[in-house]
Amino acid sequence: MGATATGKTALAVDLVQRFPFDIISVDSAQIYRGMDIGTGKPDADTLRIAPHRLIDIRDPAQAYSASEFREDAVREIDKVRESGRVPLLVGGTMLYFKLLRDGLASMPAADAAVRSKIEAVADADGWHKVHEQLARVDPVSAARIHPNDPQRLQRALEVFLVSGRPLSSFHQQPVHQTDSGKSSLIFHFFALQAPSREVLHHRIADRFRQMLADGLVEEVDTLYRRGDLSLSLPSMRSVGYRQVWRYLSGEMRYDAMVERGIIATRQLAKRQLTWLRSWDSVQDLYGTLPQTSDEVLNFMRSISI
Repeated sequence: MGATATGKTALAVDLVQRFPFDIISVDSAQIYRGMDIGTGKPDADTLRIAPHRLIDIRDPAQAYSASEFREDAVREIDKVRESGRVPLLVGGTMLYFKLLRDGLASMPAADAAVRSKIEAVADADGWHKVHEQLARVDPVSAARIHPNDPQRLQRALEVFLVSGRPLSSFHQQPVHQTDSGKSSLIFHFFALQAPSREVLHHRIADRFRQMLADGLVEEVDTLYRRGDLSLSLPSMRSVGYRQVWRYLSGEMRYDAMVERGIIATRQLAKRQLTWLRSWDSVQDLYGTLPQTSDEVLNFMRSISI
């Protein structure tokens, strides 16, 4: 686990070459085909030596829920264990990790009409207006969901509008366990941390500029020209893609796009770090990649993985 730009993929690739691990991606953006540069997806050479499960499993026009991820991840975990290897879950989508750890509460199904109404409010007045609406009906969820987190804002308000109950009330009820063998899963959580917030911010800026140099604008332009995608889709609201999309549509200049992309990535990292601070039984790992790798290996030996 860890914030964006902390080196999770590089560490995972190092580990699979030393241990009988199979990597399962825990990333809500890397699931989409054709979204490679901006999601930090491993390149073809890396995937040959360290295959990743649960990447490239959806078209960007398709929705993919957290509950679908949980079902897919548990299935892949079972497959890896049946092969005699150890699942290594790698990513920064903390909600996905939480559902694997805690199970899934029974939630109202998605409602396309309600979502369209929420998106209309966001398009007209901004996501901060959606956040204000959520704060009036579910202040607990509004307090923990950032105004710049459209996907979670939309889902939280949708749950209330569909059910008449705040999302926070569903989180307080006993989870519904539907996965056979779930109780046999034991997770060990490792949080890869940057040496300091300043270092992380420098990495984020350098990484975003490198993505642009590697062809991020061209990648988003290909998606933009398809004609069946828009910023109302979770895929196109991903950090980096949303800002480049707005640049391509003429909403902002190039320099502003770069600045907004870096700021949005920093905000994502801040939300990820907030999740990690609240996480129980997590082993924090600091330092440069070689030092961190050795720390992980020693800790794994100590708990007999």
